[in-house]
Amino acid sequence: MLFNSFNFIVFFLTILVVYYIIPGRLQWYFILASSLIFYMSWRPELIFLLLGVSFINYISGILIETAGAKSLKKKFLIIALILDFGLLGIFKYLMFLSDTFAWLYEMLGMKYPIGNFNIVLPMGISFYTFQAAGYLIDIYRGDYKSEKDFFKFTTFMSFFPQIIAGPIERGNLMLPQLFTPKRANADNLSMGIRVMIWGYFKKIVIADRLSVLVNTVYSSPREYEGLALIFATLCFTIQIYCDFSGYSDIARGCAKAMGIDLINNFDRPYFATSIRDFWRRWHISLSTWFRDYLYIPLGGSRVSMPRLWLNYMITFAVSGLWHGANWTYVVWGGLHGLYQIIGNIKYRIFGRKEHKNILSRIIAILITFIFVSFAWIFFEANNISDGIYIATHLFDNIAAATDIQYLYEVFNSMGLNLFELELMGFAVMFLIICEIISYKHEINELMSRLPFIFRFIFYYITAVIIMGMGVFSGGGEFIYFQF
Repeated sequence: MLFNSFNFIVFFLTILVVYYIIPGRLQWYFILASSLIFYMSWRPELIFLLLGVSFINYISGILIETAGAKSLKKKFLIIALILDFGLLGIFKYLMFLSDTFAWLYEMLGMKYPIGNFNIVLPMGISFYTFQAAGYLIDIYRGDYKSEKDFFKFTTFMSFFPQIIAGPIERGNLMLPQLFTPKRANADNLSMGIRVMIWGYFKKIVIADRLSVLVNTVYSSPREYEGLALIFATLCFTIQIYCDFSGYSDIARGCAKAMGIDLINNFDRPYFATSIRDFWRRWHISLSTWFRDYLYIPLGGSRVSMPRLWLNYMITFAVSGLWHGANWTYVVWGGLHGLYQIIGNIKYRIFGRKEHKNILSRIIAILITFIFVSFAWIFFEANNISDGIYIATHLFDNIAAATDIQYLYEVFNSMGLNLFELELMGFAVMFLIICEIISYKHEINELMSRLPFIFRFIFYYITAVIIMGMGVFSGGGEFIYFQF
């Protein structure tokens, strides 16, 4: 049941009405039942995996909290994490490892003894596994107590707006909200619907239209050169932001309408002035997860320079592998680790540079955007070979970009006609203007401060754009559903 489907709209509105009709003490039971139904709409049998992971972490949390000795707590934690990441490894990385070994055997001229096999990747397994692991580590550290009710813990694990693609929530922030009775609140309903509308605009109007162009070029990159590869890469840079932040907005909007606050996963990441700043703004729940549970335990920045650089590379390589079982994601993560090292060297030589005027800030934003966009090549490429081809052919025949006929042929060969390209350009400019206006405050928070008539006009126009310019046929799943 995709967020960008009529079925989900009906499903959510039905939930919202029933949620506020039933007594407050029953609301969380209803959330649990709705969440399990939502998850089963993908593949009903995978609900047993979700319930199994929930049970493992529910029991483990209690054991870690009640164990007397620190050493015993640590043993329970390690066993639970092995089970969590073991299941994740089997479902997500077993085929990847098998394919890697098959390639090595082929390189050595040997026959690989294991035949082809296929494993279904459960929806959202990377997200709910990390959420569970963070929950256990926080209990081990004594940050909060374990949940003693299995059904309440399962509600935390399965909350339908965020189970498929996050944000990855922390137990101390999420658990109390789920079980506090809620009354219908006009402010929450209004804000929730506005955030959802903004998310649908990003996904349906921008991301789904850009996906046609990006898929056309990246599925057969060797048929293109220079300007087409640059343009497709820039389009993917915008597509993945609108796709994933659009999902996060819809998830946050759904939860907000129910009186529950989720983490804001994005903070205008393409306005970042450095790669370090970018990761404070992009997929915030995941970047803070890796910071708190991997980077800092490795020693963080309070280590020697070579060890710091190694910590960067390990953290971002693992982050890349988390995104997908393909070496392209490892390269993408490795590039960001390398960027962090370069940024650290720059800081040690020149110190922390303050952008005292708007020109220097704009230059820093553009440079950061270029580096981020370049790394996205390997994130989207089918394989490393395609990624290398695209990266090394970005400027082929670039001088021909001054030829109007050449430009027409290039832009007309990438899956969208000129009218669709104009619509896309208009929508992207609208997004950029809104994000510039809301530079210091999220657009929906900023709009909430304006008189009703201005809010109505803005969201009415946005809704009209969605209905008139949205891609309602052929719009695919959200990109991060595959992770």
